[in-house]
Amino acid sequence: MPFKKLLINISIAVFVIVSGIWLWGKIHPGDTEAQTEAIPEQSGTGRKYGHAGAGGPHGDKAVPVLAAQVTKADIPVIYTALGTATPSAVVTVTSRIDGQLIQVLFQEGQLVKQGQLLAKIDPRPFETALGQIQGQAARNQALLKNSQIDLERFKTLQSQDSIASQQVDSQASLVQQYQGTVQADHASLESAKLQLAFTNVTAPISGRIGLRQVDSGNNITSANPIAIINAVHPIHVVFTLPEDKIASLIKHSQNDGNARKLTVEAWDKSNTRLLSTGVLASIDNQIDTTSGTIRLKAEFSNQDNQLFPNQFVNVRLHSDTLRDASVIPVNAVQHGAQGAFVYLINSSDKGDEVTLQPVTVAYSDGERAAISQGLNAGARVVSGGTDKLKDHAKVTVKDPSRGSGADAGAEKETTAHTSANQPSGRQHRRAAAE
Repeated sequence: MPFKKLLINISIAVFVIVSGIWLWGKIHPGDTEAQTEAIPEQSGTGRKYGHAGAGGPHGDKAVPVLAAQVTKADIPVIYTALGTATPSAVVTVTSRIDGQLIQVLFQEGQLVKQGQLLAKIDPRPFETALGQIQGQAARNQALLKNSQIDLERFKTLQSQDSIASQQVDSQASLVQQYQGTVQADHASLESAKLQLAFTNVTAPISGRIGLRQVDSGNNITSANPIAIINAVHPIHVVFTLPEDKIASLIKHSQNDGNARKLTVEAWDKSNTRLLSTGVLASIDNQIDTTSGTIRLKAEFSNQDNQLFPNQFVNVRLHSDTLRDASVIPVNAVQHGAQGAFVYLINSSDKGDEVTLQPVTVAYSDGERAAISQGLNAGARVVSGGTDKLKDHAKVTVKDPSRGSGADAGAEKETTAHTSANQPSGRQHRRAAAE
């Protein structure tokens, strides 16, 4: 009996397992088929354009790429930087005398000219002081004149032996005393006139005046600023460049031993609109050791007032022009442990093949690269689809109007990967029916 019961239990277990497998197959019919369909994609050359696929050691398919031809062109060398507009001069307008401010004659923010009347201080105390000095000067002038007449009379009497010589000498000393007094009165008179003139506060320079810092009716001194004037015609832009650019700038700013002004452009914050064109005015005399940069100053006439003090601008400094340079797209230049290189396309009866060619980049403007060594005009280099290349890889040059070769290869690879992981139409119908 125990053996018979054991046999029955085993039979029941086998039936349950077989039924479970059959039921799982009915519920999930796509798993087995998907695995079966995915197997061919993983064999042979299923990996499209990896280093072990096309162009690699285990594949013989050509990698689709874009090509560019090496051309000859003149390339302007332009250094870019961030700059700040600064006034060519900043002057704080103050009163030279103490007194009550009775008039403010400027509009805040307006352009003023040198010598323009900006404010007036009550002149009455200074007019009174001037009158007093003028009266005193007139009195002393009369005394001088009278003493001079007496001196001439004494000299006549002395010639007639009518008076002593001592009396003549005393009168001569008195004349000199009055002459000194009159001279001092003249200086006091000029000082009083100057003080009176200082009641008119004028602009010391031409420029744009700022906000008023004191109102009419206040008693002010020379310590109280009235307003600030920024000279904006011309205006300066201060910016920095790396220290390795200084030698080139100094070299190209000299033309046959004479100073040559390098052109500087100021662009707006978004770097899309040219604001003004000026010249490089000066280079600082030392390098900032903390940043490894040097300060430069450009000068702009700013007649159209496009630049404003403390405005942020993008600077483009035109340093030089590379004549008849070998030019390629900048994305054709690759960088490795040994430096810059390109993939040079070599054509033969067996098709196109690339070789790794080291190059020396003389200058790059972000779109084009000027090559000083390593390439000749007319050669072809890979400008797109370099990610999956290696030395001596086979390539197929694609038409740029159809998109880059790299994108096309990537799209095919993505399509193959998707088809291997998605259920077929029959599997979708089975799932829907269930």
